[in-house]
Amino acid sequence: MIGTSVVAAVALVLAVVFVVQTLKVVPQQHAWIVERLGKYHRTLSPGLSFVVPFIDRVAYKHLLKEIPMDVPSQVCITKDNTQLTVDGVLYFQVTDPMRASYGSSNFIVAITQLSQTTLRSVIGRLELDRTFEERDFINASVVSSLDEAAMSWGVKVLRYEIKDLTPPNEILRSMQAQITAEREKRALIAASEGRKQEQINIATGEREASIQRSEGEKQAEINRAEGQAAALTAVAAATAAALERIAVAVQRPGGMDAVNLRVAEQYVQAFGEIAKQGNTLIVPANLADMSSLIAGAMSVVRGAQRPGAPG
Repeated sequence: MIGTSVVAAVALVLAVVFVVQTLKVVPQQHAWIVERLGKYHRTLSPGLSFVVPFIDRVAYKHLLKEIPMDVPSQVCITKDNTQLTVDGVLYFQVTDPMRASYGSSNFIVAITQLSQTTLRSVIGRLELDRTFEERDFINASVVSSLDEAAMSWGVKVLRYEIKDLTPPNEILRSMQAQITAEREKRALIAASEGRKQEQINIATGEREASIQRSEGEKQAEINRAEGQAAALTAVAAATAAALERIAVAVQRPGGMDAVNLRVAEQYVQAFGEIAKQGNTLIVPANLADMSSLIAGAMSVVRGAQRPGAPG
């Protein structure tokens, strides 16, 4: 009984081992390489697969997803003999599991080494200033060279990105000094341009102000002249109207007597004003005979009224 139980247990264990060795479940985005008696037999795709126990074995397991890989930093020499410490990230994908298994003993190490040597070659063809400007060119050159070589390894190189470009501290200080000098130069140029524009604006403003002032003075002179002309015209018109009314009034009854009285008043008032304005008084010789003075003045008025008289 004991012997039978042992045999049954051994048979059960062998059955379980046989099933485990026979059934293979491959995850999604994976590929397994099966060798039969040490020779490549087939590639297992995702899902459930069967193999022959003790004859077939899974030799390699590959991930088919895109894989990012850090490329160790290294020192590169530029065309102008400047050292740069460069590191980057490489993105690749296994496209042929069989070639990835047998094309290289370690395709990851091969890609890493090749990316470093290719990067040194590309950097060596560029000057220091261009290495900071031509990152896209450097990345594309590395990918092109790697992809061509990696085809035989069953690997597709998708992208290469430079993470850091670090020159020596002396170069960094000189670059910073150059940048500072360039910024100071731009600041001085901007300030001089500002002063130039300020002077132009001031001169333009003064010129326009002078023009406006001259135009104002011109218009003011015109207005004054027009005002004086209008005033003279108004005075002349008023004087003419007054003279005309006086002439009409003289022709009326009693008009001459009024003129006589008015002339006499103004005559006397004129002499009174002369006496007020100065210490010296010049008077006519016949001042005592006031009636004769008034008569003389009225004779002038009558002479002006006679027909044919001048004026």
